[in-house]
Amino acid sequence: MSANSNPSLCLKLFTSTFYLSAFTFGGGYVIVPLMRRRFVDDLRWIEEKEMLDLTAIAQSAPGPIAVNAAILLGWRVAGPLGALVAILGTVLPPFLILSVVSLFYAAFRSNPIVAALLKGMQSGVAAVIASVVVDMAGGILAQKRLLPTLIMAGAFLVTLLCDINVVWIILVCAVVGILAAFWRQARDKKEGTV
Repeated sequence: MSANSNPSLCLKLFTSTFYLSAFTFGGGYVIVPLMRRRFVDDLRWIEEKEMLDLTAIAQSAPGPIAVNAAILLGWRVAGPLGALVAILGTVLPPFLILSVVSLFYAAFRSNPIVAALLKGMQSGVAAVIASVVVDMAGGILAQKRLLPTLIMAGAFLVTLLCDINVVWIILVCAVVGILAAFWRQARDKKEGTV
């Protein structure tokens, strides 16, 4: 779908990402399920599997996951202009909010109501992150494929039990996934020629 031929698409993309970014506390892992609900369930711009793929790419790329996911989603929905619009919609709310907070930082720092509010938000963020993990794990388990399930379980166990930097775990998982894709492609090619 071309963004040039449909300016209302870009406007809807901007307002959706702006709204999600403005009212989401807790970072990328919190905004991802809200993006899924908005763009997969409500607007039906992309499929569930595609959202999982975009999320995986956004996590693997350098930078904030929310911005990376917005770039990929915007590009997928409306091309380069959509990516730009989605970036603006995602980055503007935190920029504006932090600009206001920085002006009143001294008052916010010592305010017990603000401190209690932030503590409460931490609990909510933990619940939303747990929900994301369950949703993403459900998507992987629903595929009924052994390798992705083993990668997911192995990455979880290594993260839980070992003191290994998560970057190394992501790199190992990426290498395993690439090797599996090459192996599957070679197998399919061999079966196709027989």
